[in-house]
Amino acid sequence: MSTTTYTASDRPSTFRSPMRAQPLTCNIGAELFGVDLGEVSRDDALFAELKSLLLKYKVLFLRDQDMSQAQHVALAERFGPLEDHPRLGSDPEYPGLVRIYKDLDSAPEHFENAFHCDGTWRETPPMGAILRCVEAPPIGGDTIWVNMAAAYANLPQKVKDQIDGLRARHSIEATFGARLPIQDRHALKETYPDAEHPVVRTHPETGEKVLFVNSFTTHFVNYHTDENVRHGIDFAPGASNLLNHLISQASIPDYQVRWRWSENSVAIWDNRSTQHYAVQDYWPAVRKMERAGIIGDRPF
Repeated sequence: MSTTTYTASDRPSTFRSPMRAQPLTCNIGAELFGVDLGEVSRDDALFAELKSLLLKYKVLFLRDQDMSQAQHVALAERFGPLEDHPRLGSDPEYPGLVRIYKDLDSAPEHFENAFHCDGTWRETPPMGAILRCVEAPPIGGDTIWVNMAAAYANLPQKVKDQIDGLRARHSIEATFGARLPIQDRHALKETYPDAEHPVVRTHPETGEKVLFVNSFTTHFVNYHTDENVRHGIDFAPGASNLLNHLISQASIPDYQVRWRWSENSVAIWDNRSTQHYAVQDYWPAVRKMERAGIIGDRPF
């Protein structure tokens, strides 16, 4: 595989190493070398290079990044303001730095192990996120990312024609809220009503078309038309089969990259064009992560 190298001519004299990007698969992901994210958080030129690489590879990986929580937040805030999460706790000193701690006191769960795009139950889902590993299990606990622009590009034309203009509903109530008592679930939905998004969104910076349905997606909202439904019996299997088919595209290995975590390794991803899956195979080992999610825009 080729390696992309950026010179350091415009950087502060204290940073001498070139930034190198090593692609990890043909469709998505690159590991960066010669990068100190603490420096990137303070340097305009370095950040511009990092962002350019993120748009190209969709998810970037780095190891041995012993950055502080303040540097973590400062780097993420270069992309935009941070968002909190209604069900996961933030660090008390750094709102928006969400702590995803799975330790020996945690019961085994099946919570993150679904292909999903963060926060699509929001009207404005996150632009992206920066995730740092605080403590990794000795084996297991990998995360998989998927290129959903490639997933859309490789759909048959007849499917592209069928989903052109379709919109779908995304729900926190049906996912994070499903395990809550009914009154708490209803309160969660009242605070975060279901969001409606296009099934195919346009990336606001690259112009790519992206397949934009995932495990938060419950149903199409404008499928029941004369073109698709002649009798009521056509609607339920027709719409659900199509939605399931589209959601399943994330499970195709050709569009994926898989990352094995180690302490102080970092992933930076573009949430607008990817999905991810946190493999839950490591309990009772400990896995502690900290994530800074960046507020995004309304999909179109």
